Amino acid sequence: MMSSKFLAELSSDYEKLFETELGYDVIIYAGEESNIKEIHAHSNILCIRSQYFRSAFSNEWAEKKDGKFILRKPNISPRLFNIILRFIYCGNIELKNLQGPEVLKLLIAVDELNIQQLISYIQEYLIEHQTEFLHQNQTGILETIYQHETFTDLWNFCLEKICEEPEILFNSDKFINLKAPLLELLIKRDDLNMEEIEIWEGLLKWCFAQQNMINDPTKWSKDDAIKIERSLHRFIPLIRFYDIKPTDFFYKVYCYKEILPQDLIHNLLEFHIVPNAEIKTNVAPSRKSNLKFKLDSTLIESNHIPLFASWIDRKDPSYKKNDIPYELKLLYRSSRDGFDAASFHRNCDNKGATIWIAKIQGTTQLIGGYNPLDWGGNCGWKNTTDSFLFNITDGKNISTAKLSYVNNNNARCAIYCQDAQGPHMGNLYCTGTNSWIVYKHSYVNLTYPKIDIPERFMVENYEVFQVIKK
Repeated sequence: MMSSKFLAELSSDYEKLFETELGYDVIIYAGEESNIKEIHAHSNILCIRSQYFRSAFSNEWAEKKDGKFILRKPNISPRLFNIILRFIYCGNIELKNLQGPEVLKLLIAVDELNIQQLISYIQEYLIEHQTEFLHQNQTGILETIYQHETFTDLWNFCLEKICEEPEILFNSDKFINLKAPLLELLIKRDDLNMEEIEIWEGLLKWCFAQQNMINDPTKWSKDDAIKIERSLHRFIPLIRFYDIKPTDFFYKVYCYKEILPQDLIHNLLEFHIVPNAEIKTNVAPSRKSNLKFKLDSTLIESNHIPLFASWIDRKDPSYKKNDIPYELKLLYRSSRDGFDAASFHRNCDNKGATIWIAKIQGTTQLIGGYNPLDWGGNCGWKNTTDSFLFNITDGKNISTAKLSYVNNNNARCAIYCQDAQGPHMGNLYCTGTNSWIVYKHSYVNLTYPKIDIPERFMVENYEVFQVIKK
């Protein structure tokens, strides 16, 4: 207890030294143009805490004037330099007031100044507290991290996240600007969670953008074909062509036979045409064993699934994606199967536990519910204490979700099964069309606590999924 008290006092004294600048012998000009600020420091403290400053002062990188070292750091803002110096002096650092881009710039700065303790700490902070920022500009962030060998934790985290949901990157406008070495690293990975034909199509999109050419082999000149062939050359061994379905191979791969290795085309033709033909060449291992469950939905995305699974199991905090104990199998989609109640029951009855999601017309709002029983039988009310309703105001933003578990005292009115209706839970029900109602009834109205679902609304589309325990 005594030692921790003395360390706190020591840290406080050094912080005062930093703030009062007493006896400083270093002048640092941080920032550039209109944002330059003069910062004062002490060379002995900087040298003890950083190899960068040790080298700067001992090898006289820094100019000296009137007995003081002069350092110019236009690439580090005054605000970030002050944060770094405060850590050097007293070991304290506060990141919660910084936005994601500033934290990344701070990480780059401490890497340049070779402050090893902070490199690990800031990476950990970004991973734990700035995941949304890391997802926003995956291309730019990945290229920034790639330039710094010490950012291994952040690099592995970002690569794993991209491989979990590669569509976010592959479908973004900035995907075509990805540097070739980075794209090669991604396509090389066995855990890239995409169908092989999607990876191939993404690669082609990137390649045509790099060469500023149209995706039409019939209109290419000989020089065009050579350019595309050279651009694709390094990637071809990384594509698992044998995992591409025959129809996709014919329409989406074979049409590019002029720019692909002829032995590859010959072997693929033999593989698809000759019964029981074996793969004759060494190829990269299939990604199929590493592909995670792919969600078949037009309304929700994969980040909804851990949330739903956690609600089902009443788990807090939420499941991580790799730990989800359920799969969702699409049973019914109104835009595909029709809004009528008969279609709903034909597809969804007697399938066990289900979860349904409906998009309110003209909004981004999603509402839905979990039925742990089944929809079978024209039998009226079913009793359960495990069902729930939810309302996600901004459908893609799960942080806007509101949850309403069934009231145990009124669980007898949790689920209602009727041939002429779609999903019916408590006083919320589908009329068998795209018109939905929250009706008022004295005892049914108490089944689920209110979560701002409108009393009457039209549904643009709704889906029902079977909840399957893994």
